[in-house]
Amino acid sequence: MPTMAHPGPQITAGVDTHKDTHTAAVLDEHGRLVGTARFPATGDGYRQLLDWLRTFGAPAVAGVEGTGSYGAGLTRYLSAAGVTVVEVARPDRATRRRKGKDDPTDAEAAARTVLAHRATAIPKQRDGQVEALRQLRIARRSAVAQRAHVQRQIHDLVVTAAEEVRAPLRGLRAAALVRRCAADTPDPAGYAEPATAARIALRSLAQRHQQLTAEVKTLDKMIEPLVRAINPTLLAQPGIGPDTAGQLLVTAGANPQRLHSQAAFAMLCGAAPLPASSGRTRRHRLNRGGDRQANSALYLIILSRLRWNPQTQAYAQRRTAEGLSKKEIIRCLKRYLAREIYQIITTQESYGCQASSA
Repeated sequence: MPTMAHPGPQITAGVDTHKDTHTAAVLDEHGRLVGTARFPATGDGYRQLLDWLRTFGAPAVAGVEGTGSYGAGLTRYLSAAGVTVVEVARPDRATRRRKGKDDPTDAEAAARTVLAHRATAIPKQRDGQVEALRQLRIARRSAVAQRAHVQRQIHDLVVTAAEEVRAPLRGLRAAALVRRCAADTPDPAGYAEPATAARIALRSLAQRHQQLTAEVKTLDKMIEPLVRAINPTLLAQPGIGPDTAGQLLVTAGANPQRLHSQAAFAMLCGAAPLPASSGRTRRHRLNRGGDRQANSALYLIILSRLRWNPQTQAYAQRRTAEGLSKKEIIRCLKRYLAREIYQIITTQESYGCQASSA
């Protein structure tokens, strides 16, 4: 609880978030710790936390850990109340070894990180259509992954089944195999026999595959119009479909103005080469950070454009003549594409325009 009342006009807050509780710390304008307290991670707890902060002064900015997970609810509440929220990473291991770790210490570290301007990232807004799109995509991605796993299991069972089970299924493509197995009618009484058990298992897996396919189609019917409503210009670009457009919109968030430049968006997507020079060597290396799903979306768009888009094909031919490998060309194209998408997402003036870089 607070150690002293502080009437000063400006304070800096830090919050260490957990599933059930949030621990807050307050620094005055001189960087002195003036109070710590713990609150429940509920709507009433958020109100108590903000009321407690205001007993020390006007909260100018609050550094919150986990704004996309345990701190999402608090971030929404503070933002709605007019408090600037900054995303803070947890303290590094060296700091934890030196100072130890507990919730008040982590909350104080979050506040000091903000006060020192080492944390400046504005968190994504967790409301509106983009948030709805994110949630639908989570369900779709899970269904697609489970369907692929089921298909592998069907293949494995067919390979190891008895010959009388394998023979009718040999050579069938995936869709036909699923339909054939789902329509099979083995006798349940013979489940103790390996061949009958294999047919029962294949039918169960095939019907599960069909259910997941139906689930994906249902979600797609919701996702595509939602993407079109959020940003129809992005969906109209060559090589960009509802799935890749949806991922890029989710990565940028409902408040893309938090991305201060196209280079920042490229870094967020893992498409910004990193310097790796030393001595007489001048080079860049592949960026393996950022949002890997956004990076995958850029990659899929580039593959589509390399196949169908004349401008991209001409660029690839020119860079190939200059001695670049296909991997290097794709990396360059992903960087150009990140710049193009940033302009479409963040500026109304660029709507309807297509970049000619690639």
